[in-house]
Amino acid sequence: MGRKYFVWLILPVIALVISCKQKGEMSLAVNNKSEQNKILQEADGTISLKVDNADCYNDLTNPGNNTAEWNVIVSKSGRFSVWLSSSTRDTTDLQYQNSVMVSLLDDRLEAQPECDRIIQNSSDVSYPYYRADSYVGQVYIQNPGEYNIQVISEKVFSKENLKENTTLKDQSRLLSVFFTPLTR
Repeated sequence: MGRKYFVWLILPVIALVISCKQKGEMSLAVNNKSEQNKILQEADGTISLKVDNADCYNDLTNPGNNTAEWNVIVSKSGRFSVWLSSSTRDTTDLQYQNSVMVSLLDDRLEAQPECDRIIQNSSDVSYPYYRADSYVGQVYIQNPGEYNIQVISEKVFSKENLKENTTLKDQSRLLSVFFTPLTR
């Protein structure tokens, strides 16, 4: 009779342990899935944010409010130079009507993009386009952690907008934003 009660007592405990283990695995899978939508800082400290990987919001009535947003995991804090990369045919004029705003926490950088560096034969664009990099400014990220970075510009086009509107393909457009660490 002792064994019978032991089996009836131990079976619910085993079922409970298995159930908890499965729930733990399920919540782990959900956490991993949400981590996939975040951009990780590279080993050298660079943070590369491609517009194609951003959550984009396009304002058809006022394109100057077009926005790209990323969630970024920063593992190495410090001071960073902020650069924009644009796709352009005309390396003398990027055709930005308005300044571009880059926001990170309470820091807001605003600049009129200019061709500070021209990258020929970049894998980011194909002929007849060039990649033009524009310096925006510097930011300081004090602590490692998760941050939301936002860019507002009329040159932010989502993939869907580019597919639907063929006239946008001929314009200059924002390709990416990157943060390069400054060293002393």
